[in-house]
Amino acid sequence: MKEFLPVLRNCALFHQIADADLPAMMACLGARTLSFRKKETIFEEGEPARYVGIVLAGKVQILQVDYFGNRSIMTTAGPSELFGESFACAGVEALPVTAMAAEDSRVLLVDCLRIMHSCGNACGFHQQMIYNLMRVVAMKNLQFHQKMEITGKRTTREKLLAYLMAQAKTAGSSRFRIPFDRQELADYLQVDRSGLSAEISRLRKEGVLKSERSTFELLQQ
Repeated sequence: MKEFLPVLRNCALFHQIADADLPAMMACLGARTLSFRKKETIFEEGEPARYVGIVLAGKVQILQVDYFGNRSIMTTAGPSELFGESFACAGVEALPVTAMAAEDSRVLLVDCLRIMHSCGNACGFHQQMIYNLMRVVAMKNLQFHQKMEITGKRTTREKLLAYLMAQAKTAGSSRFRIPFDRQELADYLQVDRSGLSAEISRLRKEGVLKSERSTFELLQQ
């Protein structure tokens, strides 16, 4: 666990919790680390929502798959970021999504009930962790509403530009890198990949943007 200490320091769940408390915390929470290969499932749709996941290395995607097998990427999580926390906190009986390793990954799993309910040892960090967890859930709700605003646009062009402008604003720069390849971006925007690629080509020809793989630059409003 020591090798992942820098990652845990940056994790919102452990905000304002001293490094010296982390070993006792991990024991108290029954935390365990697991490795997953690329495309391997971490949480399966239909399973009980029990665990909060923390990415130690790699990348995790939260997916929704419809009856016909069409995939939509709800969100992604990189090192130090949480996943599955909203469903675990809500205590839903069956997960409506699947968590999958987008690349070879290492994750920390924590039983949500052990976070929400103080143990018999009266550990001082529990109240801080509960506050931190609620704050993460609130921030994720804001991100979900942003995604709904983007995917609610009528055309592929409008969805793409809304997403890219949001990413540029987050990065504080007209040049930025997104966490998706082309197929993943299409799945996130809920559009056809060929139509998305065609729209990117048109926008490049019109001088609206430059792009190379996952790096984009907005050239005009």
